[in-house]
Amino acid sequence: MQTLTVDAFGVAIGLAAALVGARLVTSLLCGVSPHDPVLLAVVSGTMLLVGLAASILPVVQALSVDTLEALRAE
Repeated sequence: MQTLTVDAFGVAIGLAAALVGARLVTSLLCGVSPHDPVLLAVVSGTMLLVGLAASILPVVQALSVDTLEALRAE
């Protein structure tokens, strides 16, 4: 849950930066509006999925550790 919060915060900052910086890159875009809502939604969703996928492996590894063994090791 914390990972998704961080990811959502990062996506929100990225969207804000993309909207502010849209004027700077307008001449570089071919056939796409800098304020295209579909494109922004697809990129945002992709970034959230990548963040979720990156957090799955550590969660699975943490769940596979026996709690008593972890406490004895410390």
